[in-house]
Amino acid sequence: MVLNVYERYYKAEAVFSGRRRRGALVMLISDSEAGHISYKAAVTFFPHDSDDDFGVSYDAYFEKELYGAKGRRSKKKEAAFIEGLRETIDGLAAEHGASVIWDEPLSAGRRA
Repeated sequence: MVLNVYERYYKAEAVFSGRRRRGALVMLISDSEAGHISYKAAVTFFPHDSDDDFGVSYDAYFEKELYGAKGRRSKKKEAAFIEGLRETIDGLAAEHGASVIWDEPLSAGRRA
């Protein structure tokens, strides 16, 4: 079962496929199946052309696996991954010439 453990929208700066992207959705994703759990940090950059434009772009989606092993969801692990999410996402964004503007969130954080 795939679950967005944490997600929050932020302002961002990027250009992908010739289109300026002004928003980013930052996520911590868990995937559990048959006694195996994995966690990924993910970010997608989208145009955000207006205050109500939250359309997710699939051509500007990047992820990094943080953990994978036998087991199940752990609130303690999830809290640690969320704490380090900013650094991981900054690394992913920088690899692709993008940046997340952390001090300008576009939504409240949502945690499952």
